[in-house]
Order: sequence, then structure tokens, then C-alpha cells
Amino acid sequence: MSQLFTPLQLGGITLPNRIMIAPMCQYTADNGSATDWHMIHLGQMALSGAGLLIVEATAVSPEGRISSEDLGLYSDANEGALARVVSAVRRYSPIKLAVQLAHAGRKASTAVPWLGGKQIPAEAPDGWRTVAPSALPFHETDLPPVALDRAGLDQVRADFVAAARRAVKLGFDGVELHLAHGYLMHQFLSPLSNRRQDEYGGSLANRMRFPLEVYDAVRAVLPAGLPLWVRVSATDWVDGGWDLDSTVALGHELKQRGCAAIHVSSGGLHPAQQIKLGPGYQVQFAHRIRAETGLTTIAVGLITDPLQAEAIIADGQADAVALARGMLYNPRWPWHAAAELGGQVEAPKQYWRAQPHHVKDLFRMG
Repeated sequence: MSQLFTPLQLGGITLPNRIMIAPMCQYTADNGSATDWHMIHLGQMALSGAGLLIVEATAVSPEGRISSEDLGLYSDANEGALARVVSAVRRYSPIKLAVQLAHAGRKASTAVPWLGGKQIPAEAPDGWRTVAPSALPFHETDLPPVALDRAGLDQVRADFVAAARRAVKLGFDGVELHLAHGYLMHQFLSPLSNRRQDEYGGSLANRMRFPLEVYDAVRAVLPAGLPLWVRVSATDWVDGGWDLDSTVALGHELKQRGCAAIHVSSGGLHPAQQIKLGPGYQVQFAHRIRAETGLTTIAVGLITDPLQAEAIIADGQADAVALARGMLYNPRWPWHAAAELGGQVEAPKQYWRAQPHHVKDLFRMG
């Protein structure tokens, strides 16, 4: 029996399999609001047969967006536009839906990737002054961010809470907090970006303090059964930066707080990173975190082959796998994996005729 296609309990919800669609920024929102593109993109992802679909990094404030084209959940208009997409997915797909709440910090106010991704000046119509733990820019040529003071910290925390409340109103099945890829929460964690002299900087405990405060504040406004988890960068891939030992320590803190899972990525904090790419190159991080913390662990990063994904689960390296670019390339990846591994997937009745004659009981036809 395929282990990849066994159920997974995540907080108060049960996933039919252990395949997740990782959050992928689309840079196609209108003042933070989902557009028809999101209906098309998330709609096709929802018909993939995966167990969970995580909506892209969704900013908790306008200044928390990576670019002016980023999705947000900070206004009634944002909420209404996303409600339309969520409603369509719910009508035609049984997939579980989560949203990743995020703040870009010093990596905000940038051009979209296909226009170079460089920082946009604060005085430009589509730019703004960024904030961060310390007044250290991401690139040396960037305008330094404003170091968050007490009022700023309180506002960021409140913005996460407000967005989480909206996520509950929208009926999301889960919430992921973005603590990875060099964005604001990761900036607090890493000594390369956090040079504060107060209770939020210096020691590992101090650098973890604000992200954990945000976690606690969000957890407090979510229903008891609704799972909350985090995405982390296990290492900065830079000497002297955030590392796997630190991530394990963070994992222990999260486990004590009842965190539903830890989604293990890496990098993104510093231009000097030296990432050693290869198939499943981040799985080793997920394996150690799972072994030492006992957290439900999601592995991600160049997981492209069904047999590779099956081995990750069967060997106890992680509890689930997440795919991003692989799903863009092959939006029916879970179907093909099920056919190869002898599993079953949910498929809309409109597509039942696609079941191959040589594959028995591929689709779960409830």
C-alpha cells in the first residue's frame, strides 16, 4: 500500500493523502485583491488530487507585500475577492484549503520577478518604505528599512491577527505563517538581519521572541480545531546565519505551543547564500527536525518523482511532501503518482472519463 496516499491528520482536519501544493506567489493581484487569474490558477490546482492546497503568500498589510501586485488579506475588498475564489473551489473540489499569511519586511516594495525583482524606490507610485527588525537592507544598493519600534511591532502583530480573523471568515481549513525565505519573521530569526539591542535581538531566545509572539496571537483567534503551522527556512546557507540547530530549537518551542506542522524550506535571507541544489536537497533538514521535535513535518524542494516522494514518507523522513514548480509543470502530478504507486485520488466527475483503462480504481468516485 502506498504510504503517500494514506490519510494525514493535521490538527482538526484529515487530509486524504500526503501531497500538498506549496504556496506560490503569482504577482497578479489588484491592490491586494485576487483576480480572475487566481480563479484560473487556484481552480486548476484544486482539481489536482492533492490533499491540501496552500494559497500563496498573502500579505497582512499593504506594506507587507513583496510587490504592489501581491495578494493581501488586509481589507474588505481583499476578503471579498478571495471569497469568490474560495467559493468556486469549495463548489467543485473536496481539497482542503489553507492560506499562508506573510509580511515581506525589508524584501518588500520590489518589482515583480519578470521585471527584474529589484527594489522600487519609496517615492515611486508602486513603492513604499520598508520595515525590518534592524535598518539593514537586503541588497547593499537598497534603501535601508525602518527598524520597527514598539508601536511598529504591535501593529505588525495586530495585522497578522486581523488577517487570521479574515481567513476564518473565509472558511479556510488551515493557516500557515511564513517564517521563511528572508521575509519579516525570518529577518527576526537570523543574526544576519537582526542586530537589535532590545529583548527581540541578540540571543537565540530573543530573536525567536517576536515570531513566537505572532504565532501565539494568531493561535488565540483561531478556532480550536483549525490547524496553524509555520513555514521555515532551516538554514540561511550563509556562515554565521540562521542554521539547522536554531531551527530545531524553534521547533521545540512550536511543539510546546501545539503547532500542527512545520514546513521545511531554506534560504532567501541573504544574497551571499550558497545553496547546494539537488533532488530533495532540503529533505535532510525535514528529517532531522521531525526526529528531534516530533512535529508533523512537511518536506519541500525538488521533489519531482513519485517514487522519491513515496520513499520520503515510507522511510520516515517527513510526514508529507509539498510541490510547487512541479505542480505548475504538471498540474495532475498526484493523479500520475497514484497511477504509478497504486493509490487513489479525488477527481471531479466531469473528469472521470480520463481514468486510463490499464489503471484500476485510480479515481475515488464517491
